Amino acid sequence: MINTTLIGLVLAALVVIFIVTRAVRIIPEYERAVLFRLGRIQDAKGPGIIIVAPIVDKVRRIDLRTHTYDIPPQDLITRDNVTVQVNAVTYYNVVDPVRSVLSIENYQVGTQQVAQTTLRSIIGQTSLDDLLTKREEINARLQQIIDEVTNPWGIKVTIVEVKDVLLPESMRRAMARQAESERDRRAKVIHAIGEQEAAENLAKAAEVMEAHPAAMHLRTLSSMLELGAEQNSTVVFPLPMELLRLFDAAGVALGAQPSTPKGAAPAGSAPPAAGGPAAGGSAADAAAAGAGTHAGATHHGAWSDDGHEVHPEGDHPGSVSHERDDWE
Repeated sequence: MINTTLIGLVLAALVVIFIVTRAVRIIPEYERAVLFRLGRIQDAKGPGIIIVAPIVDKVRRIDLRTHTYDIPPQDLITRDNVTVQVNAVTYYNVVDPVRSVLSIENYQVGTQQVAQTTLRSIIGQTSLDDLLTKREEINARLQQIIDEVTNPWGIKVTIVEVKDVLLPESMRRAMARQAESERDRRAKVIHAIGEQEAAENLAKAAEVMEAHPAAMHLRTLSSMLELGAEQNSTVVFPLPMELLRLFDAAGVALGAQPSTPKGAAPAGSAPPAAGGPAAGGSAADAAAAGAGTHAGATHHGAWSDDGHEVHPEGDHPGSVSHERDDWE
């Protein structure tokens, strides 16, 4: 009798322990319990201790923490027909445990598949330049589209980020050449702007030096000091600017004097006397007229290029040629 009672107590204790372990559940703060009682959905339970009727109730725990899904690399073709390999990462969490259980069989797999297909769709509608430069806009579009699809499931997609874009080797070389050409263009533009500013400043400096001649001397001395500071064999001979101006004025004055035409008498010579040989008179009359006009003067007439006097026809061959005087 005692053995039978003891066995009964042991069995009762085992049943109580089984019921307690099956009925009492402890739900952490980051989880919620979706309870099905006789197949009908109940409100989400937790956190803390909840009582579940064995055999009658069925519990499914839902994690409310943010889930991270790394989208594997996808071989995609952009809008401008460039093949790229893109991978991304998605962050999402459950905001409604009941809908995450009733609306979809497995919300994690569903969210991951939506993320992959949306990434393929968005990248296919984007050009390569936009994919490389407008990354934030693409991420925002991905997050918005995925969140709209998963919102009826009680899922909130918080962040979608494109992690890496792998380009073909030929495309990398082409982009490198393009970037190098762009840098060269910018360097040339900057150099041209510097030359323009330097020319403007030099023009202003020239105006100041023209107004103050002493500034040019100071600048010359400064240049000589700079040359002398270096260890070189350069020899500098200073030349006053006034001397150059003197030579310039002398050249202008010489260029302003009129030149004597060929075959014509120099300036200051007397014209031939009337009745001379050129007018048909005799040689004696011409000689007398010349002697009466100016005593000791040379015979007037036309002059040749070599400086000798050319006698007109009618003179006797014994006449003496006179050298042309030096004319000022």
